Amino acid sequence: MASIPLEPQPGNRPDARAQLAGLIFALILLDPDGLIAEVNHAAEDLLGTSAVRLVGTRLTDRIGPLDPRVEARLVASDEALVARDLAIRVGVQETRVNLTASPLGGFPGWRVVTLSQIGHDESANPAGGEAMLGAPAVLAHEIKNPLAAIRGAGQLAARKLPHADKKLARMITDEVDRIARLIDRMQQLGSTRTGPFDACNPHEAIRAAVATMRAAGSSLGEVEIREEFDPSLPPVLANRDALEQVLINLISNARDAALGKGGTGARDGVVIVQTRFVSGLAFSAIRNGRAVPLPIEITISDNGPGIDPTLRDHVFEPFVSSKPSGQGLGLSLVRKLVRDMNGNVSHDRDARSGLTNFRLHLPQAPDTL
Repeated sequence: MASIPLEPQPGNRPDARAQLAGLIFALILLDPDGLIAEVNHAAEDLLGTSAVRLVGTRLTDRIGPLDPRVEARLVASDEALVARDLAIRVGVQETRVNLTASPLGGFPGWRVVTLSQIGHDESANPAGGEAMLGAPAVLAHEIKNPLAAIRGAGQLAARKLPHADKKLARMITDEVDRIARLIDRMQQLGSTRTGPFDACNPHEAIRAAVATMRAAGSSLGEVEIREEFDPSLPPVLANRDALEQVLINLISNARDAALGKGGTGARDGVVIVQTRFVSGLAFSAIRNGRAVPLPIEITISDNGPGIDPTLRDHVFEPFVSSKPSGQGLGLSLVRKLVRDMNGNVSHDRDARSGLTNFRLHLPQAPDTL
């Protein structure tokens, strides 16, 4: 970033520049001509370009074209601006952000602009969400005992009923099993256990997840699974089982979307799994008060109809689903498992290419740094 002299801080107190660098939302300083004078690391990541290339360019050229009303207010250097759920375009990718522009008193024409991504894992309220999940997990534990008794009674009844009525008993046991599986997922959401973490080859985890889905009778054969792997990608620091579960959920959702389930239908369904190392612009998260670099990116994309706009900002919340028979726990579990691995998960819709993207950002294994 362009440097501004700062007074030394007493003790170990972080100075102003360290505080700006630690922000998880993009912060951009504009000069009176509307040119970018300074950016933080989150802005480099969001805009996909280093500070050296951003400084001296016009912000509206980097994120436009914008809604004409927003652009007019953004150009007016003496006006404050708050724009929510604003569509911006960075390169060929469209994303939605909340934008603020604040004039700096005593510095005519200068403004500070912030951009925070909508749909980002960190934009949710993780503390509140996890607290909310704790109560269902406790309740789930108490429900399991009577369920086992109901299942046992159903099995006993099946032995004594006439053949024509046995299917009713089987229905009881099948429904009990379905509820038990749902409860297991609720307990996973409420669990506070993490790890163990180790170096993990992300490509092996991806292929294992696909193999598991095929073995379970998944309809993957009806869509094209396209791999776009970076062969030089280093290992991630993750729990292998948890990472596979995350990938199974995301690839399964992408497959359903590509098949057009619950949507308008997508011909020639395609799911793309891409990996890359985000060199120089490493995504980072704040964990336990410190920034954790997340340079390894796994993206699962599909060419389905996209997420319902009314659900777009809530897909990681529990009990929210666009599927008619969905329980709305899959993506909540994904978010929890990814956060447990100190990673981030987010989503966006690229309207130009017609792809919905779910992105995992994960830490690199320390012995490969």
